[in-house]
This record gives sequence, structure tokens and C-alpha cells, in this order.
Amino acid sequence: MTNLSVNINKIATLRNSRGENVPDVVAVAVDCQRFGADGITVHPRPDERHIRTADVWALRPVVHEFNVEGYPSENFMSLVIGAKPEQVTLVPDAPGVLTSCAGWNVGDNFDFLTNIVERLHDAGIRTSIFVDASVDSVLRAAETGTDRIELYTKPYADLFARDREAAVEPYSEASRAAHKAGLGVNAGHDLNLANLAFFRQRVPFLDEVSIGHAIICDALYLGLETTIAKYKECLIK
Repeated sequence: MTNLSVNINKIATLRNSRGENVPDVVAVAVDCQRFGADGITVHPRPDERHIRTADVWALRPVVHEFNVEGYPSENFMSLVIGAKPEQVTLVPDAPGVLTSCAGWNVGDNFDFLTNIVERLHDAGIRTSIFVDASVDSVLRAAETGTDRIELYTKPYADLFARDREAAVEPYSEASRAAHKAGLGVNAGHDLNLANLAFFRQRVPFLDEVSIGHAIICDALYLGLETTIAKYKECLIK
């Protein structure tokens, strides 16, 4: 069984566009879990254009499997060490980027990431490092002491319609390498109802997928409860 973590950043974007508290991100997170989501993901960025620091604290008491992702600045580290989510996913985003666009170059950032992982482990927090689907990146990530890796799946999504076999093969290899190295395997970015089931079928040892944008887009037509049920179906086929 692969878990589904729903990223609610887009809910916060909609809320922030009016400057009030509609929609309420805490209520939406509770509903996502009630509708079958296994966890909730947020990515607070320095400009707070969607999820805010205050949201992390408000969500913490009601989310039972909380994944907070972001670049490990000192402000971010203070937030997550204080809030203690079940998982922190380390991403290499520069300030101001619209969305994550690459995994870590683990070799170039090895000492930095190793130190961050150690600090999070000292706080009792499971760690995941966002990486490209490269066996070398996976093995270098394992050397940092991280618990999991998250495979950046936009290249898979981009190639899927033209050649799904070629698209998924690097992810299958990377996941096998991660499992052999003792790592858990997460995945995320541009996974959707068209490509998720095939990814789940072909990528072994997949612990969790984190999906936000596609779920919120589909929910505009299908409703949130039906949408989450459909994504869960993709993960058990």
C-alpha cells in the first residue's frame, strides 16, 4: 500500500487571494483525512504566498501524518524542530521560485545535508531528501543518514504520454537502489490521475506520494471527496 499525502498549498493560495480565512486550510486538511488521505503536506516559503508559518502551527494538532517540506534555512529549521511534524522533506528551492524544479545535487551539498539530517533526527523527526531519479543521487543521499528520499517526478510526467516505459524506468531503478540502501521511497510532482496508477505499478517499494496541484484541479470538477477516492484507487491497483 502506497500512502497518499495531499499537499494543501493551493488551498492556502486561494485563501490568501482574498485576505480572509476562506477556505480554511485547517478544515480542508481535516476533511482530506476524513475522505481517505493518509497525510497532509505543506511547503511554507519565506514570502508566505501560500502556506504561512502560522498555518503549520495550526495544522499540527489536527494532522496525524504531517509532512513539511522546504529549503532548510535557519527559519525553516526552527519552525519544524518546534512543530515536530512526522516528516520533513528537504528541497533545494531558491527563495521566490514558483515550484520545486529539481532534486538536490547531493554530492555538492553533502556536508550541509548530513548536518541538517542529524539535527532533525536529534529532534525525533523522520527525514526525506528530494532527489532526481538517479541511482548515484539516491546512494549519496543514503550516506547522509536520511530515512527516505523523494523522487522528483516531473520528468516522468513530461515524458509519460510519449513513452511511458522510458519515462518510468529511471524511477524503478532509483527506487530499487533506495530500498537496497535501506531507504524509504516517496515521490511527487505532477503526478495525476492519468499517470499515477502506472507509476505505482512500475515503481517498487513506494511508500508515499505527495500530490497537491492536480488534486485541487480535479476537485473543481469532481469534488474533493471523490477526487481523493480516485487517487487512492490508483495506489492500490
